[in-house]
Amino acid sequence: MRFNHPKPVGSPEPAAPPAQQHSDPEPLVVTEAHHQTPFLQEQDAATLAPIEFSVRYGFWEYVGFMWQHAGYLIRRRRIAAPARWYMQFKSTWAAGLHFFLQGRSRTTYQFTIDRHGIVRAGPAGVTLIAWSDVTGMRSYSRGRMLLLKRGTLPLPARCLDAAQSASLAGYATWIRALPGA
Repeated sequence: MRFNHPKPVGSPEPAAPPAQQHSDPEPLVVTEAHHQTPFLQEQDAATLAPIEFSVRYGFWEYVGFMWQHAGYLIRRRRIAAPARWYMQFKSTWAAGLHFFLQGRSRTTYQFTIDRHGIVRAGPAGVTLIAWSDVTGMRSYSRGRMLLLKRGTLPLPARCLDAAQSASLAGYATWIRALPGA
C-alpha cells in the first residue's frame, strides 16, 4: 500500500520532528484590516454636507469625460504621441459605443453623496459605493470624475449648485486624506 506523505529515504525516523505541545496555548488573535475613514472634526461637517442631485448624461458630455480621462491615463504612462492619440481615440470610441449600446443617455440617475458613501439609483437598481472603493477624484472641464477600484463615475458640474460644488471639493480633499488613496 502506498501512502501519499513524505518519508525519509532509508531511515525509520520521521521526516520532521514532532510538533511541540504546550500545556497552555496562547490565544489566537486574528485582526482584519478594516477601512477606517478619518475622524471628522466639527468644522468638516459644513464642508462635507450631504449632496443630492440627479443627472442624465448626454452622449457628447460622457465622451468628453472619457476623452479627458483617457488622456490623463495615457499621459501618466508616458506613451509617445502617435500611439497616445491612437489609444486615446480607441478607448474613447469604445466607451462611447458602450454608452450608446447600454442606453445610458435615456437614463436619469439619482445620486446621494455623504460621509457614508455614494448611492446611485437608476432603473437597474441601487448601487452603493463605499468610500473604501474610491481611490481618487479628478477635476475635468466638464466636472469631476470619481476613480473607483473598478471603474469611474463622472459627476457633471452642470448638475451641482455652488454649495454642492464646494461640498464636493471638500470630499475631494477628504478622499486624499483617506488611507490607501
